[in-house]
Amino acid sequence: PNIDVITAMEQGFIQYSNDQAVVPPVGELLFENPKGEAHIKYGYIQQTDYYCIKIASGFYDNPKFGIASSQGLMLLFSQLTGEPKAVLLDEGKLTDIRTAAAGALVARYFAPKDVKAIGILGTGTQARLQLEYLQKITSCRKVWVWGRNAANAQQFKTEMQGELDITIAETPAEVAQHCNLIVTTTPSETPLLQAEDVLPGTHITAVGSDTATKQELASDVLAKADLVIADSIAQSKSRGEIYRATTDKKLDVNRVVELGVAIQNEDLQRTNQEQISVADLTGVAVQDIMISQAVYINYLNAQN
Repeated sequence: PNIDVITAMEQGFIQYSNDQAVVPPVGELLFENPKGEAHIKYGYIQQTDYYCIKIASGFYDNPKFGIASSQGLMLLFSQLTGEPKAVLLDEGKLTDIRTAAAGALVARYFAPKDVKAIGILGTGTQARLQLEYLQKITSCRKVWVWGRNAANAQQFKTEMQGELDITIAETPAEVAQHCNLIVTTTPSETPLLQAEDVLPGTHITAVGSDTATKQELASDVLAKADLVIADSIAQSKSRGEIYRATTDKKLDVNRVVELGVAIQNEDLQRTNQEQISVADLTGVAVQDIMISQAVYINYLNAQN
C-alpha cells in the first residue's frame, strides 16, 4: 500500500510525547524451549477513531523450519463503539515495517550530515528493512554488515547488493571502524559494541533489545554518547539499552530525551558533527496504532 509510514511514525511519536496517547505497559511472555517471546502492545491516541491491540512474537529457531521468526497480528477497534473494525493477519510484517520506519525517522533527525557508510549488525528481516528504509533518508549506498552466522551474512550481501556496495565485516568493531551510521538488529544478550569501537560523530540506532535481558550496546557506549534518545522513556525504565545502562549506573536517566520531544526541538538534536548519538527503540504501541490505522484507512479508500 502507498502509505508514508515514516511520516505516520513521526506523528505518532509526537502525539505520544505530547501526552495525547494512552499506552499501558507492555504485556510480555518469555519462552525458553524453544526460545521465544510474545509482546502485547495496545493503546489509543485521544480524539482519533480507533484503538489497537497488537500481539507480536519472535521465535528464534523458526528459520530452521522455514518459518519467519516474527509472527503476530493487529486488531483495530472503533474508539466510539468498541466494535472490531479490522483483523490484520500480517504475520508480524507491519511490526517489522513500523520498526524500520522508526529507524529511518531517527536517522532523519540524528544521523550525521555526511554518512560515510551505513553499518548493520544482524542479517535478518529487520536488518534488511532498516537498510531499505534508510535509503529513503540518506544517499549513502556504502554498507558494512556483520552477522553471527557467516552464511547468513553472505546471503544478506547477495540479496541486498545491486544498488548497494556491501562489505561483510568480521566483527561488530570492524563495522564501527568504517561506519558513522549504525543500526543494531539482533536479539543479543551480550554487548556487541564497546565504547572504544565507536568513532566520534557516529549515530547508533539500537533496535534489537526490547526486553530486560537483551543488550547490544555496552553500557559504556551510552555513557560516552552526547545524545541519548528513547522512543519511550517509560518503557526504557524496564527494557532496552537505556535500562541496562542506567542499571549499570553508567547513564543518568535525566540525560535521556524522548524521541517525540527531540523531533519538536532542534536544540535537542545533533548540534555538531563530532557528537555521538544513540537512539534506543524498544517499540511503542503508538507505532502500531498509526500503521494499523493507515492500512485500514487505505483499504477503505480503495473500496470507494
